[in-house]
Amino acid sequence: MNSSFSKEFLAETKETLEKQKIRLERQIGDLTNKETGSAFPSYGEGEDESAEEVATYDANLQLLDANQSELRDVNESMVRLEKGTYGICKYCNNPIDEQRLRARATSSSCVACKKALTQEL
Repeated sequence: MNSSFSKEFLAETKETLEKQKIRLERQIGDLTNKETGSAFPSYGEGEDESAEEVATYDANLQLLDANQSELRDVNESMVRLEKGTYGICKYCNNPIDEQRLRARATSSSCVACKKALTQEL
């Protein structure tokens, strides 16, 4: 494990990530149509029902994409935690501040690199 963080902090982080993973997997499951495996609901054949399907699909698709992206970040963070590279900025290889990681456990960059990246956009 990464020696710059306490064992307690790393254990708390692992628990936080595991809880996030369970929550996200549940939300993704709730957004997915069990019959089709997609975010597309099935309300019926009428025009008004079709319009409602499209509106719901659009909203569900955005939520599904956001949840899947967040789940990907959680899984990547869990891998870094297991490898002992958790809390190291992927851009400059410097430690990420513990308070940043407490605020967002899936952070993979330090504040300085994140600011530089967002200013470039």
